Amino acid sequence: MSMYFQLFSDINFSDPFFESLKHDYSEFSDWLSRKAAQGHSAYVFYNAPGVIDGFLYLKREDEAVDDVYPSLPASPRLKVGTFKINPHGTRLGERFIKKIFDHAIEMSLPEIYVTAFAKHEALINLLMRYGFGVCGEKNTHNGTELVLIKRMALTSPDPLINYPMINLRPGRCFLLPIHPEYHTRLLPDSILNNENMSMIQDVSHTNSIHKVYLTAMHGARNLQRGDLLMVYRTGDGVAPARFRAVVTSIGVVEEIKNIQEFSSYEGFYRYCASYSVFSDDELARFYRSGKYPYIIKFSYNVAMRKRITRGDLLDNFGFPDGVRWGVDSVNTDAMRHIMMRGGVDESIIVN
Repeated sequence: MSMYFQLFSDINFSDPFFESLKHDYSEFSDWLSRKAAQGHSAYVFYNAPGVIDGFLYLKREDEAVDDVYPSLPASPRLKVGTFKINPHGTRLGERFIKKIFDHAIEMSLPEIYVTAFAKHEALINLLMRYGFGVCGEKNTHNGTELVLIKRMALTSPDPLINYPMINLRPGRCFLLPIHPEYHTRLLPDSILNNENMSMIQDVSHTNSIHKVYLTAMHGARNLQRGDLLMVYRTGDGVAPARFRAVVTSIGVVEEIKNIQEFSSYEGFYRYCASYSVFSDDELARFYRSGKYPYIIKFSYNVAMRKRITRGDLLDNFGFPDGVRWGVDSVNTDAMRHIMMRGGVDESIIVN
């Protein structure tokens, strides 16, 4: 159950997964042959050995796009050439959406575009949820497709429309400690080099851009929609936390709830289950006991390329020693420098 970046020549395009694409695009088979001959690669998700459940081809373009109306002027942009998943209730589409944005960030591209037939409503709605908007049409012998564009900028007060942009607002940056046993299952792109890839599974809480974490930590009640979260993987006891506890990711708060807001377990379960790493038994126990009253829902915006250790936070960023860290406020300047030190692309950080 893994995603791979594979050469076209290594992908089994006779798999039934590709039949709908061959039906929608008469030239699809010829296109595959050309891409294979040119040495192109694509992201492929296998849900079991040899069983394809997702395919994503991305391409940088700098020239004008004149086969759509209205045409798009020459500009560096990312084209989503082919994007298909077999939906099966695990939010795999969100994992692919995040991969599209990660690719655009890696290549410092300010714009992304994709074409899709209107009949693919689920895909179009998913794209629009994260800031894609219809800007035109593409007419070919295969029919008429919608053209959708996403600009990598702050274009809305809604943090999801802006995703994955990071709005660095003064006084609204916080630390979010997460225990190792939950960290990588929740944030798969933030896996550490010494962790086993087998823990990353095709399940909703792993694939989703949205995450839910329950905690009793002080400070959680102060969070607001749009706040930045600096995810901190706590120590694992293998070696001193100074070296093993690390900052791995940046997220943005969508919502903060108290468990007492839910009048029934069913409502609580519906809210948490798809986005939480906790098992059904754990969620039932947490609801009964109220042990972890704060429910933090946040978007997973970026995995840091370089991990910042607890020792670095203590020595260089003024974090206090000798106290248990919770959902604590982080100085805005420190937040920026930590992100820069961690390799977060400056183009997605907006003051």
